[in-house]
Amino acid sequence: MDGAAPYLTDSVSVTDTGQVLGLLCALANAADWFSGHWYLPALAIAAATAAAETAVRRLAAKASAERMALELVPNRHFEPSLEEIFRRGVQLARASTSMPWWAPRRSKAVQIRLRVDGSSPLRYRIEGPAGGQRLLSITPFGPDVTVHTARPITDKPRTHTVRAEFVLRGRPTAPLREVPLSPDPLQPLVDAVSDLRAELGDLAELRLDIQRAPKWALRARRLQLLSAARRRERREAQRAARWLRQDAAGIEDSLTWQLQQLVSDRSGPGGGRRLVMPPVPRRIEPAEELGKLADDDHLVRVQLLVMCASNTEGRAQARLAQLQAALDVFGGRSRWAMRGWRIGPWRIGADHWPTRRGFERRWKLGHCQPPRANWVRLEELAGLLKPPTVHCRLPVLAASLPTFEFGNPDLLLQGLYRTPDGRQRMVATYAEETLFEVGVGKAGGGKTERALAQAIGWAHAGGGLLFIDPHRDSWPRALPFLAHDHLMDRIALVDLNGLGPDPRISSWNPLGMHHSQKAHEVVEAVADAFASALAWDDASAPRALTILTAALTVLAAVNEAACRAGRPTDQATLFHVRALLTDPAFRAAALKAVAGRLDEETRAWWQTIFPTLPADAFAVVLNPLARLAANPVTRAFLGQPDGVYNIRTAMDTRMVVWVCPGGNGPTDRLVTALLARDLLRAVRSRRDTPENERIPFRAYFDELITLTGAAPETIAAMFEDFRKYKCQVHGMTQLLARLPTPVRLSLLQNASTLATTAGSKSAIAPVTAEWGDNPSPDRVAVMERFEHYVSMNVHGHRVGPVQLRGPHLDTLYAAHTRPRQVPALERAALANAEALPLDQLTSRAATQTSRLTAFLTQHTPALSPPPGLVEKDYQ
Repeated sequence: MDGAAPYLTDSVSVTDTGQVLGLLCALANAADWFSGHWYLPALAIAAATAAAETAVRRLAAKASAERMALELVPNRHFEPSLEEIFRRGVQLARASTSMPWWAPRRSKAVQIRLRVDGSSPLRYRIEGPAGGQRLLSITPFGPDVTVHTARPITDKPRTHTVRAEFVLRGRPTAPLREVPLSPDPLQPLVDAVSDLRAELGDLAELRLDIQRAPKWALRARRLQLLSAARRRERREAQRAARWLRQDAAGIEDSLTWQLQQLVSDRSGPGGGRRLVMPPVPRRIEPAEELGKLADDDHLVRVQLLVMCASNTEGRAQARLAQLQAALDVFGGRSRWAMRGWRIGPWRIGADHWPTRRGFERRWKLGHCQPPRANWVRLEELAGLLKPPTVHCRLPVLAASLPTFEFGNPDLLLQGLYRTPDGRQRMVATYAEETLFEVGVGKAGGGKTERALAQAIGWAHAGGGLLFIDPHRDSWPRALPFLAHDHLMDRIALVDLNGLGPDPRISSWNPLGMHHSQKAHEVVEAVADAFASALAWDDASAPRALTILTAALTVLAAVNEAACRAGRPTDQATLFHVRALLTDPAFRAAALKAVAGRLDEETRAWWQTIFPTLPADAFAVVLNPLARLAANPVTRAFLGQPDGVYNIRTAMDTRMVVWVCPGGNGPTDRLVTALLARDLLRAVRSRRDTPENERIPFRAYFDELITLTGAAPETIAAMFEDFRKYKCQVHGMTQLLARLPTPVRLSLLQNASTLATTAGSKSAIAPVTAEWGDNPSPDRVAVMERFEHYVSMNVHGHRVGPVQLRGPHLDTLYAAHTRPRQVPALERAALANAEALPLDQLTSRAATQTSRLTAFLTQHTPALSPPPGLVEKDYQ
């Protein structure tokens, strides 16, 4: 047995050696086989990888097909807090995981789309998993943001398109710059696309994909960063030790050190060479090295893609450069940089092989495959997690404010807008949405010029209008631009200034029945006009109102009878109120003639109440009529039985009527009140016409202070009622504070367009207050002449206030001025108003009482209705 032990030991050694040799031979054979057939495993690995990628892509595409889209529309007062924005970010991060379990991670993302294509200044959309719609539909922003389901967007192909993907460069653990909320962090992006032109096919879109950070990827990234930090510290320690040894060696080789060694005792404790201690690597602090990646809370991965397109060469590239500059605002120790390589003047990025195909797939399907460096915290994205706020200045695009087209009846001129790139365009609003307009500002600021430009454009487009100007300055200013052949038959001038040696005056009978008015409406309109101009009411002047109403009722009945008898030239006028109240013979003839046409209460009043009134009771009624009769112009204008002026016919025939009252004295205010109340009556009478058949008509009131002094309640009622009858009112005034309270409140409440020029801060403060003092009165007060701030309604949304330059007629309509045809237009305007010489009208008015008396005397028997005949038989 003792002899066998060495033999067994040798056998075991030989066996182990054989196994090792066999294993080495197998490995050598395998290595030799792989060296000759390496392509086979490479092909197998590639095939497996391709198959796995194909399966992942198909699953991701299937999951992405069930995405939802929401569009967020903020109002002009949207001003969120940082906490609200942060909560929105948490919602987005949570919604990104609302996918089926089998969905690949690249499809588990929520996308923020900032898009500008000319349809709006900035469209803010959220796209993501369908399961996250209910979570994202209710935002922490409250009622200041409207969320509605968005339709898919289909883009037309553009000729030139550029693409870019942005990655975080700089220190990977450093945060982006903390951008304040005022001004809006989106402002640089909005400014970058403010000169976008939809007619050139310009398009710019930025997409930010947010994905919750996977734990394993975060751990791997942390290990990578810590390992890199340790290697960096070791390298620094080695470099420091190397420099330390070099310094020590240099000192020992120096002459000074050698002499010191010679004179010193080498056997002492300080003798011999120096002992150099290498520096120890600095201890790595994970929190310091990991930075924003140290904590797991609210950490997300992001993917930032940008695409710009245009049909004009060079515009897409310029737009991308502008957006790249805008993203620099967010840069600090970490910044957004375009991914790719630059070789001389060329950049190889998302527009080139091999990354373009992947970019387009992610763009189309909404897949998120961010670079490994794109880790951010939600606080860093605060500027992109919300729509534009009140602190963001949005540009005015052609889609939000159309460009004015001369002769287009659907557009109403507003002013000249200067775009951020320096271009200018004349902007307009839609006529059907511009219901009431208010212009405020100091004298000479351009209010009337702007209104004239608007009215002239509306007239050339075929629209009808009434322009009331107490000062008459607007008429000669507008003449050269209205002197066109196609307008000659539509323009009428009612001028009560009596200018020139032989003035020509039109005529109007407020009580005339020859235009088929209703008697009770006419009586009410005239009585209300007197009450408004003279400050009568049921408490202060009940008897005056009663007397005037009773007299007007009788005269309207007389005029009805005259028209039915075919004698419109024998109608009574306002000046016959005096004869009716003071002339017993005339009164008896009139009452006898219309006895059957008056109701029982009116007849009883004349029979029982009127005889008991003292003579001085009529003075309050007769005094204003005496003032009207004393003025030859108003006597001629109101004293004609068959007056021509008929504003209802002007509305229905698209006439352009210029009315110039004589001034702003008591008599002029009474005439203005009569005209205003007649306009209110005529517009309300359009209730007899179906709504779709009512022709739009516009009334321009220059110097509202003067007009409302005569008829405050009437003007207020216009701003409240005219919308129903397709009559729009445009008012201009220097001071809102000087307008009567009912008028001022109705103006501001119903104004679809509100404009102001420069003026004193106290004068324009009521207007800027309607805009939330943005712009402030200080800013508006220092504007240049003809500059306006205007807020408008377009497509049901308020646009502005926008700074516009008021149009100047000589520049805007230079191609349409016809100075040589001005005399012809003046003649045509007077002819259309059937204006006659003042002397002729005055003589006719003086003899009207005798004609009316003769008519009453001749036709009294025939005018008495048979017994039992009711009023409707006369209609």
